[in-house]
Amino acid sequence: MTIIKQTEQHQVLDPCLLGRPVHRLPAFAAQLKEDLAQAMRLNVNRRYWGSFQVDSVAFSRLDGEETALRWTNFSAPAGQIAFSLERKVLLAVLNYRYGRAKSNAAADDTAVKVTATEERLAVVLGQQLAGTLAGRIESNLPAPALAAKPGEDAGFKPAGGALPARGGWVIGVTVSDPDSEGGQPLSGRFLFALDKNLMASVLRGLQPERDTARRAGRNQAPLGARLQVGLQGRLVSKEMELGNLFDLRIGDVIPISMHRAEVLLDDSRLFTAAVSEHKGKLCLTSFEDVE
Repeated sequence: MTIIKQTEQHQVLDPCLLGRPVHRLPAFAAQLKEDLAQAMRLNVNRRYWGSFQVDSVAFSRLDGEETALRWTNFSAPAGQIAFSLERKVLLAVLNYRYGRAKSNAAADDTAVKVTATEERLAVVLGQQLAGTLAGRIESNLPAPALAAKPGEDAGFKPAGGALPARGGWVIGVTVSDPDSEGGQPLSGRFLFALDKNLMASVLRGLQPERDTARRAGRNQAPLGARLQVGLQGRLVSKEMELGNLFDLRIGDVIPISMHRAEVLLDDSRLFTAAVSEHKGKLCLTSFEDVE
């Protein structure tokens, strides 16, 4: 009997990522999964995706297998996103978009000729999904770092089909169509490859000390300077008999004398104040504590 000893495979650390919140990338992937699922459910996108659903989203490093795929690049001032959509998924979307019969999950997509319509659809889908990814990155940042500079367009636009750099970060999204023909759900995936600028934005948005520093900056002022309360100013009050109140008619005048106003917190009298006029507005001044 031969005994095969299995050793545990440990993750190799990249020294360039030490001190960066790489362990928080699954949290970003979960957020992106919700964003993509929501975007694909919108009426404007359901005409493309039909009953497709997002099964999983995960980060990995780009290796030789992914570089052999067909990629489309989308560029913006914030960075560049490369997009690749598995062809069987693209053909299923194409068939749904133009009302053709749904593709069988077991069909051989290599036997279908590539058309210009298919290539245009890949660009349209890539641009939509890249925009969803960019929106998630921006929403996690402490400041709108992805916002365009004056005179620039923040939207991602097609920028050729160059291959992404090997070893870079890639986001793999697995999708499935439970209503595909043949009784077997059609499953496939699409990929996003992020350049260094966008990946740095992803990691910067996952920094835990960002929220701590922001809260600390807000809380430096004393409690009295940060606690807001609502005060009410009672300018005048007058007691009158109920019968006289019911006898009032339009044009009647109730004589009153203006004394110091009362300043209340809820129903508690805190101060009295003098009523003055400043630039057409009534103001309270000369506050005195109520004993």
